[in-house]
Amino acid sequence: MIKQSLLAFAVITALAGCSSERSQSQASNVESSANQVVSRVSVDKVVTQYTRNFIQHQPALATSLKLTDDLYGSYADRLPDYSVAGMQALQIDMNKAAEQLKQLQSKNLSGNDRLHVSVNEVIARYYAGDAKFSGGYIDTWGGHLPFIINQLAGPLVDIPNILKDQHGVATASDAANYIKRLSAFAILTEQVREKVLADAKKGIVLPKPLFENTFGYLNNFTAPNASDHPLVSSFATKLAAVDSIDKPAQQALLAKAQHIVEQEIYPAFNKVVKTMQVLELKAPTEVGIWAQPNGAAFYQHEITYLADSDMTAEQIHDIGLQEVARITQRMDEILKENGYSKGSVSERMQQLNDEPRFLYDDTDEGREKLLTFLRGEIETINAKAPTLFSTLPPQKVEVRRIPKAVEAGAPGGYYNGPSLDGSRPGVFAINLKDMKAVPSFGMKTLTYHEAVPGHHFQIALNMLQTDIGLMRQNASFNGYIEGWALYSELVAYEMGMYENDPFGDLGRLQAEAYRAARLVVDTGLHYKKWTRQQSIEYFAQATGSAMSDVTAAIDRYIAWPGQALGYKLGMLKFVELRNKAKTALGSQFDIKAFHDLVLLKGARPLAIVEADVDQWIKTLGNT
Repeated sequence: MIKQSLLAFAVITALAGCSSERSQSQASNVESSANQVVSRVSVDKVVTQYTRNFIQHQPALATSLKLTDDLYGSYADRLPDYSVAGMQALQIDMNKAAEQLKQLQSKNLSGNDRLHVSVNEVIARYYAGDAKFSGGYIDTWGGHLPFIINQLAGPLVDIPNILKDQHGVATASDAANYIKRLSAFAILTEQVREKVLADAKKGIVLPKPLFENTFGYLNNFTAPNASDHPLVSSFATKLAAVDSIDKPAQQALLAKAQHIVEQEIYPAFNKVVKTMQVLELKAPTEVGIWAQPNGAAFYQHEITYLADSDMTAEQIHDIGLQEVARITQRMDEILKENGYSKGSVSERMQQLNDEPRFLYDDTDEGREKLLTFLRGEIETINAKAPTLFSTLPPQKVEVRRIPKAVEAGAPGGYYNGPSLDGSRPGVFAINLKDMKAVPSFGMKTLTYHEAVPGHHFQIALNMLQTDIGLMRQNASFNGYIEGWALYSELVAYEMGMYENDPFGDLGRLQAEAYRAARLVVDTGLHYKKWTRQQSIEYFAQATGSAMSDVTAAIDRYIAWPGQALGYKLGMLKFVELRNKAKTALGSQFDIKAFHDLVLLKGARPLAIVEADVDQWIKTLGNT
C-alpha cells in the first residue's frame, strides 16, 4: 500500500514549510540574510520560464488558449513534436522544471508562495510522466497516456479539432499560418506513426479489441473528397468572413489547403492505417494496462495523478462496490414508486431506455430538439445559480453536437473551456450518434455536469484567476475537475432542478451509479485482470445503460487507465469536506462561501482543498 500520493506529499511539504517559517521566527529575533523571505519576483521568474518552455512544446495548446505572441513567442504556424525525440525533450524539460521548483521550496517562502510553487511542481511532474513507462505520449489534458493512437483521442484526433475549431483566421497572416499547419499536420502524422512503432518494439501495443473503432476513425478521416474535408470546408467558412482577403486569393488558399489534404495528409493517414494493420496481428488480447511492460506500476502512477489518491486499487474497487449498492437501492425505491417493480434495477432502467416517451427521434429534427432542450436547461439553472453561488463566470457556454466524423469513438459528452481572453465561449459537446444512448431522463444531469454548474463554472472561473499563472489556470487536476462536475450534479438536485421529475432524478442517480461502477471496472480491468467482456457485463448490470454506451465506455477505460477514477473519488471528497464544514460551523456555514473557497483558488490537489477548508473552519471558529 502506498501511504502517500505525490500530490499529497507536495501539499504536506508546503504546509510543513509554513509551520517551519513560524517556528524559525519564534526561535530567533535576528533574521539572517539566509532566512529572508524569497520575493514573489524570484518565484515568478522560475515559474514563468518553466511555463514558456512548456508552451514552446505545446503550440496547439497556445492556440486553444489564444495566448499572445509577445509573452510566449510565435507559435501559430507550428504544431507539437510527437516524435520519440520530441516527447523525450518535453519530459526532460518538465523534469528539470520540477526539480527547480522543488529546490525553490527549500528557500524561505511565504505561505502562499510555497503553495504556488508546490502546485506548479506537481503540474510539472504530471507532464513529465512516468519515467519507467516509455510508451504513449504526454497529453496537455490527460498527462501521460499509454497509447498515442487509439479510438478515442490522441494527436490524430485532437489536432484536427484544434485546427478546425480553434485556429482563427482574421488576416492573411492567419490564413498563411493555417496552410503551414496543414503541412505540419502531415509531418506530425508521420511522427505519430514512428512513435507507435517505437512503442511496439518495446512491447507496448494497443489492445486488440480497440483496433476496430480506431480503424473506423482513421478511415472516416480520409473518406471525404479533399474539397469536402472539414479541414478544408471550415477554412473556407473562415476565409469567407475575412474582407481583407479578396476572392481570388481565397480560392488560391483553398486550393492549397485541398492539395495538402489530398497529397500530404491523406497519404500520411493511409500509412498509419497500414502500420496499425500490421500491429493488430501482434496486439494483446488482454486489455488491462497490467499486460503491457511495466504496466502495473504505470497504473499506480495514473491513480496518483488522475485519481489524486493515495489509496490502493483494491481499496478503490471496494468503495466502488459499496457506492453502487447504495445508489442502486435508492433507484429501486424510485422505480417502485413509479410503477416499475419487476426485474432488477438494471432491467427496469433498460426498459425505460426503450420507451418511446423518453427517446428523441433519430432524425436531424430530433437531434435539434434535444440540443434546444439542453440550451433551455442551461438558461434555467443559470437563473437559479445565485441561490448557491455568489461568483458566476461571465463567459458564455454553447451546446454543440460532436462532429459526425469523430462521434463513433467519442465519449457521450465533453466540455471545452473558453479562451483565456473570453472571446471564444466554453462548449458543451454531446454525442448524438446513437439517439437511444441519450434518453431524455438523463439529459438534465449531463448538462449540469458538462456545463452549469459543472465544468463551465469551474474551468471558466479558473481561467479568470490571473494571479495564479498560466499553468495553474490551465491545470488538469482530474480528481478536482471531474469530482467538481459530479458534485455539481448533486448541487443541481439541491437547487430543485429535479423537482416533480422522478425520472430525471433517476437519470441523476443512474449517472452517479455509472461513476461508482467506473471505480469497479477500471480497477477490475487494470488491477484485477478482468476481461473486456467481464467488464461489459458488470457495467451493464450496474448502470442499466444502453449496450452501445456500455461497450464504448469500457473501451474508453481500456484506452485511458485511471482517468475514470477521478469523478467519484473527487465527488466523495467534496461532499466529505462540505459535511465537515457544516458540522464544525453550524449556523456560520455559508454554502456560497464554501463554493467560492473551492472554486476561486483554482484547480489544485484535493489535499490542498482540504487544507483550505480546514483553515476556513479554524478562522471562522475563532471569530
